Amino acid sequence: MEQDAQKVSPPRAKPNANGAQPLRAPSFSRPLRKGWESTNAKTRLPGRLLLRAFFAASPEEVAPRLLGKILAHRTRAGWISGRIVEVEAYLGPHHGTPDPAAHSYRGPTPRNSVIFGPPGYAYVYAIYGRYFCMNISCEAHGLAGCILLRALEPLMGLDQMTKNRGLAAHVKPSELTSGPSRLCQALGLARSTHNGLDLLDSASPLQVRDDGFCLKKVMVTPRIGINPTNPAVSWPLRFTVPGHACVSGPRRFTGECIFVR
Repeated sequence: MEQDAQKVSPPRAKPNANGAQPLRAPSFSRPLRKGWESTNAKTRLPGRLLLRAFFAASPEEVAPRLLGKILAHRTRAGWISGRIVEVEAYLGPHHGTPDPAAHSYRGPTPRNSVIFGPPGYAYVYAIYGRYFCMNISCEAHGLAGCILLRALEPLMGLDQMTKNRGLAAHVKPSELTSGPSRLCQALGLARSTHNGLDLLDSASPLQVRDDGFCLKKVMVTPRIGINPTNPAVSWPLRFTVPGHACVSGPRRFTGECIFVR
């Protein structure tokens, strides 16, 4: 079944005062350069950085449009990157129906302060004491929407990704970056060094870019990995590139295709 992207989201409510203090996120001093940006003599990153306005909308609106964009990380070994093929939207506490699966559900804390700040910043958190997951903040200061990156299609630096994952050479791409913790490990991301980075600044070592990849339809399903007793377990806020081999989770799942405008 196909439908418009704006019809799959839970209804939104107008923001109300939540008492959260705006986060003053770190900034970088170098100006934004358009087009291809060269950070060293050997590597050029494709496309352009996304604009701040791209992430200013609600997460359920931004998430399907984020598919196909590129996440790039500058390391000592050079740039490594992947195309985003699976994401999940998490709604802020201002929403008409607050999201009990979101880290922001109980309000701002030192751990989640990034998602209560401006849009377009990396929120990296630890799970199981040794792995990491990465989100991107959405909406205006204090609203705390965010998008979890669940899977990438490896593009640059596959050898380095393989080393970071501790795998043998020539593994399938899906073994490298299929799953939120796998992609963080493959790209070498950690909370201590990447949480709070501006993803939309040309001087940032972690960036989200647009190389013109066009995706007309995306698959929408309930989010996965959520406690089955959670009231939000069935909300249709997981978005994937239909049929992509790097998408995580079960190979068979029920969903709907929607158009992306």
